[in-house]
Amino acid sequence: MALCEAASGSSSLLWPRVLLFGDSITQFSFQQGGWGASLADKLVRKCDVLNRGFSGYNTRWAKIILPRLISKGNSLDSPVAVTIFFGANDSALKDENPKQHVPLAEYAENLSSMVRYLRSAGVPGPRLVLIAPPPLCEAAWERECRLQGSKLNRLNSVVGEYAGACVQVARDCGIDVLDLWTLMQEDTQDFSAYLSDGLHLSPKGNEFLFSHLWPLIEKKVSSLPLLLPYWRDVAEAKPELSLLGDGDH
Repeated sequence: MALCEAASGSSSLLWPRVLLFGDSITQFSFQQGGWGASLADKLVRKCDVLNRGFSGYNTRWAKIILPRLISKGNSLDSPVAVTIFFGANDSALKDENPKQHVPLAEYAENLSSMVRYLRSAGVPGPRLVLIAPPPLCEAAWERECRLQGSKLNRLNSVVGEYAGACVQVARDCGIDVLDLWTLMQEDTQDFSAYLSDGLHLSPKGNEFLFSHLWPLIEKKVSSLPLLLPYWRDVAEAKPELSLLGDGDH
């Protein structure tokens, strides 16, 4: 009984969190080779990487659910970094996909609103990263649409307008942004290899996203210590001296 009481009396170890908030490109990012999985691997024993991706969602719906994911008034619950990655569904053509479509001006305002909410919930601007949607390979995506019995419901030029709005919101808010739409098309390169079906990321696309996102995340988490000591450094005679401290090593 005394042993149980001693164990229960030890203090909980606060584990920092990185929150990935987005649509299917975020939801699928924990699959093998996904950019979220790569981020989690990079940050193991420093913080948890939480996948809050919602397939098919747009910023109109995201703005509604965000307070359910990060609440106000609990500083211990505040993530050390948050990515906001929407636009692939907002930019759907209104005539072909009215349910997911969000007008450009509303999309920009929704992003701004989410940034304002996060700041009010104790997540300051330096912890945030907006990610603009990737380009759309229309030929590949049209094949996917036809398999579903529908017409092409997105255009790369329109996605570019939403990506531009995302970049502008980040500039206006003074926060980091990753402009995938532009980066993947630099020097008029063929970006189709970055996409699995014309819309979602392929393994190469996941690798590309991670390689550009990591420098932005790294500077936000660089001060985080490795949680709990390296095994060779655990005191052999009395391991509790090493393992029941503040967890930093």
